[in-house]
Order: sequence, then C-alpha cells, then structure tokens
Amino acid sequence: MQFADIPGLPETKEHLINAVKNNHLAHALLFYGPEGSANLTMPLALATYLYCQNPSDSDSCGTCSSCQRMAKLVMPDLNFAFPIISSKKEDSGEEGQDKKVDYLANWRKFVQEQPYGNVHDYIYFNGFEKKQLNISVGAARQIIQTLSLVSFEGGYKIMMIWGVEFLNPQAANALLKILEEPQQKTIFMLITTQPEQLLTTILSRTQKVSIRAFRDEEVHQYLVNSGLCDDQTATQISMIADGNLREAMRLVNQVEDQQVSWIRNWFRMCHSKNFKEVFAIADIFHKFDKEAQKSIIQAGMNVLREILLKNAAVDSLLRTKGEDRDFIEKISGKVLQEEHIPGLYEHFNNAYYHLERNGNAKLIFTDLSMEIVLLMAKID
Repeated sequence: MQFADIPGLPETKEHLINAVKNNHLAHALLFYGPEGSANLTMPLALATYLYCQNPSDSDSCGTCSSCQRMAKLVMPDLNFAFPIISSKKEDSGEEGQDKKVDYLANWRKFVQEQPYGNVHDYIYFNGFEKKQLNISVGAARQIIQTLSLVSFEGGYKIMMIWGVEFLNPQAANALLKILEEPQQKTIFMLITTQPEQLLTTILSRTQKVSIRAFRDEEVHQYLVNSGLCDDQTATQISMIADGNLREAMRLVNQVEDQQVSWIRNWFRMCHSKNFKEVFAIADIFHKFDKEAQKSIIQAGMNVLREILLKNAAVDSLLRTKGEDRDFIEKISGKVLQEEHIPGLYEHFNNAYYHLERNGNAKLIFTDLSMEIVLLMAKID
C-alpha cells in the first residue's frame, strides 16, 4: 500500500511524510476515522514509506524489495494484532488460542481483498458470526514479547493493532508501559473507528491522527481511475456512499441508478396514499439482503439532505443531477418542507438502526412508509 493508492487526503499524507522527514514521528499513533475511511490504508502506506529503500519526497518507490514485501504484508518487522475468538484460558492470560487456525494468514488476505472493510466484513470473512471477539491478555503479552526482540533488519519495528477498541481492560493495562516507553525505533499504530471506546490511559499515550471521510470527488475519482465503473455511475455512487469508500465499492456491483429511483417511486406512492403499492414495495425491500436494505435507507437519508439544501436555496451544495435533481426540485417545498425533514430523517435513522440489529425488514419498511404517508398527509 502506497500513499498514491489512497484517493485524496493530501493534508494527512503531507503531515505524516513531514513528520518522518523531520524525525517528529511519534512512537505511538492512533489512527481514527469513520467507517469506510483510510484509517487502515493510511498507516499501511506510512509503514511502506518507513521501510522503503528509495522513498521520494511524497511516497515510497513501490519497486524495492521492501515495498514489494509490504504489498504482501510479509515484512518481518511489521507485526499485527487484531481481535479474534479467544478461549476462557486466553482471556485469563493463559495459552488458549486455536493453533490450527492461521489467523495471521487470514488477516493478510482480508486486508488485501478488503482494505476498506469494517469489523462486520472481518467477522463474515473469517466465519466468526455470533461469537465474541477480543484482543486478550494473552495477545497483549505476545505483543510485548515480540517487541522485546531485536529488529530483523535493523530498522523500525512496527506493531499495528487493528480494532484496538476490542482490547479488554486487562490487555490494555498490560500494554501501558510499553506504549509509553517502547524500545528505540519501535512504533505503535493503533487503528479504530470508535476512539470513544478506548481507555483514557491508552488515549493519553498516543498521538491522534484524525482520518476524515472521503469527499465525493475523491470517491468518484477512485472509482473511475480504478476502472470500477463509468463516470455517470461513479457520480451516483459517490453521492449515496457519502464518503464511505467501503460502501462505494460494495455498490459498484449493483445497479446504482436504481437507488434514488427506488426512493422517488417510494415517496410518490406514499404521497398518493396508494397503500397497495406501498405494502408491495415494503415486501420488495424485505427480499433484499441486509446490506442492500441499509443502502436504500442511506439513499433515502441522502435524498432528505438534498431536499433540505434545496429548501434552504443552497443549490451549490446539491449532489444530484439529471432526473434525480428534477425529483428534488419538485418535492422540496411543495411536498416536503424544511421543517418536516428533521423528523423524517429521524425515522430513517431509526429504521437503519433496527436493520443493523436484525429487526424484521418488512415491518421496518412498512412502519417507515406509514410515517412518510402520515407526514405528507399533514402537509397536504
């Protein structure tokens, strides 16, 4: 992974590279950002830059033996820790990990295939459904033991801890001393989407690196330059993904222009009080897989955002184009007014929440449809 592989984020890349050049790189970095951000790919690119034998002023060379090994995540001084299923023995600090499972090989494969994946992707990738994950005391002791050894190649020893929020309290406390006083040329890279769940003792020992969500144009550029879709589809996806590159890449394999189209038809049915079709579309949504259902809700929230901006006469911030823009212009003000959007947005947000927690999709979409019908009836 190189900095050039990550779309946009020039300010973060420049900050990290300057820290390396000026020898100001902290020994413990906390990379945090929203789901689908570069909170994993950015530290990987930084590690590649640190190990590169011929770095330029802006990136690693990508061709030296170190860069090639980093592409496969097999640098001997690059170490990983991540949440796994641990036994009761391991939770108590004893040896208990299943030695038959090559967790590290699975992790490398997951990162290479889904560099913007989230914890749920990781769980499904490894078949960890309905099982408790954590980074145990035993894993923390393994980290300390690994970092006590001499560097294989005489350079940096890097310990990358992904999903650091899964550190149980005992494991976190076991790492405090080495986080504060590591050996020379040892760097911790902690990665999370939920920094608020970390112990304050961990937070106080790290330098924070905030990774923002991608901008629409960065998502668009990445999709087009990677050959994943054409310009028009990329425009549609970038609006729906809302800065989440994981979501954008997942949407590529779907018929993207149907997302807002579904919302247009859904709102029209609710406005016309065509209950037969309203119930029918709820049944259709029910048959989608969970991720597709969440995408519909996300598309609905994006449409509500567009309506709010249109009502506020901030057309320069609108993302929709063509037929979708026509729909926004017709529904804003006449059907949905500015003061009605926050309440409706809350209903969509609640629906998303319940879908994530495996609620009955048919009931969720039917209930949401009725809320839309009732709100539009009051406006009329």
